[in-house]
Amino acid sequence: MIERRFTGPPPLTPVPPGAVDTQTHIYLPGHPAAPGCIPLPENAPGPAEYRQVMARLGIERVVVTQGNAHGFDNDNLLACLSAMGPVARGVAVVTGATPDREMRRLADAGVVGARIMDLPGGAVGLDRLGEVDRRARDHGWCLAVQFDGNAILAHEERLRRIESRWILDHHGKFLSGVAPDGKEVDAVRRLIDTGRCWFKLAACYESSRAGGPYYEDVGLVARVIARHAPERIVWGTNWPHNLVRRTEEYPDDAALFDTVMSWLPDAEARRLCLVANPAELFFGGG
Repeated sequence: MIERRFTGPPPLTPVPPGAVDTQTHIYLPGHPAAPGCIPLPENAPGPAEYRQVMARLGIERVVVTQGNAHGFDNDNLLACLSAMGPVARGVAVVTGATPDREMRRLADAGVVGARIMDLPGGAVGLDRLGEVDRRARDHGWCLAVQFDGNAILAHEERLRRIESRWILDHHGKFLSGVAPDGKEVDAVRRLIDTGRCWFKLAACYESSRAGGPYYEDVGLVARVIARHAPERIVWGTNWPHNLVRRTEEYPDDAALFDTVMSWLPDAEARRLCLVANPAELFFGGG
């Protein structure tokens, strides 16, 4: 059984007041995996364990994302938002057919975003991007969009048509690798320049071909994007690191934070990434 670590020395990087973790999955008992979905992560941790991580890293607010194990059933997400209280916001799974009353129920519980996950196990893929975008736009939500970033040129036009504010998830998730001066990174910059796209630094270990502890290949791309638009960068732990299967590969959250923060050009860029940018997207600017 995998052993997850929640405590330890704090990061070496100064963490500004108001820091937000924009990518977590949290689980509560009584919410099994939905039929036909992937299993819950082994030894799935909940709010109490995540609060230990918050204290260690100096995080004050959090965004909880609907996990793939729960498919279209957002009840675990809503239970976690209730347990975490006013410091938490949520990203749920909805479709164009989600009724207005359900959208209002989700919003009243703290949901401010919708998830597109166009990878194995995801509930809603890019084929439904347009309908989810319309629902998000009508309710003032943002979108979190994840897919194999090596296909971004094929998807660029449909991504450009997104009307909601949206986040390109997981460092762009370039699963086959990408050069920092490649056409794919140029496409990311063009999408950011529309004024509606943000770039999330989270889960570098899921797409890095160089590997840890420094993930230099992902870092090279992150540096390019961060220099281009520091006002469009957000960060997340991706806790509890669901795709990590072995205890010895489980990331040290403080060390990983230090590595990722080193890719930002200066303290002001870190403040934007950790505080101002996520506050704008998820907390109404406050």
